[in-house]
Amino acid sequence: MSIKEMFIENYCAISADKISFTRQQGSDFAKQVADDFNPLHNIDAKRFCVPGDLLFSIIIAKSGLHKKMTFDFSGMVNDNVSLTFPQKIDKQYDIKDDKDKTCLSVSASGESTHNPELINALTKAYVDFSGHTFPDILVKLMSENNVMINPSRPMVMYQSMSIDLHTLDAKSVTLKLSQTSLTIEGKRGDAWLEFDLLSNGEVIGHGKKHMLLSGLRPYEQEVIDAMVNQYHESKASYQG
Repeated sequence: MSIKEMFIENYCAISADKISFTRQQGSDFAKQVADDFNPLHNIDAKRFCVPGDLLFSIIIAKSGLHKKMTFDFSGMVNDNVSLTFPQKIDKQYDIKDDKDKTCLSVSASGESTHNPELINALTKAYVDFSGHTFPDILVKLMSENNVMINPSRPMVMYQSMSIDLHTLDAKSVTLKLSQTSLTIEGKRGDAWLEFDLLSNGEVIGHGKKHMLLSGLRPYEQEVIDAMVNQYHESKASYQG
């Protein structure tokens, strides 16, 4: 299955230069592709949000992969919103909805490629890593900083992601977490997850993911354990 078929055909609707998503498509991508059970991606969520990783995947599949790319999310994308996607990104492009509101800004520089083998490998490596941010990475980070998100409204929002590739001449890509940090200001936390991109054991680039944690409060292990258990139960229930 090609990257185009896998992501664009199955997880969004395309008409001309417009792309839209149903709740089912966004939720299916989160659960089936990213292994991400964030409640914001449940089809019955009050504040349903299309996964940022789905937008990233479509952009590089449709518009190409550049050596340096930055994706800045400026608002949640919900279901039945039509977004205008470019055929090609030249330096910077704002992806807007049908009300002319910018939802995502993309900047790109350096060489580019539409090589489906590399794009497919990079997408799968990044989406797999990103989808396991909670609980695998964030729980440890919150514990180290003695804070946690609100268990009744667990808001973890994707703010931005950047990649910097040394080469586009690669067929396989794996991702390795290199560093994490959490900056806290009141009840808000900015989490930074830095990673290396490797091909056949050689580092071919680096990346960074920025997430916003809101409603922070003092860390309670029992509450965190209950959140993690609920997350795993949701996953087990979905997988049947």
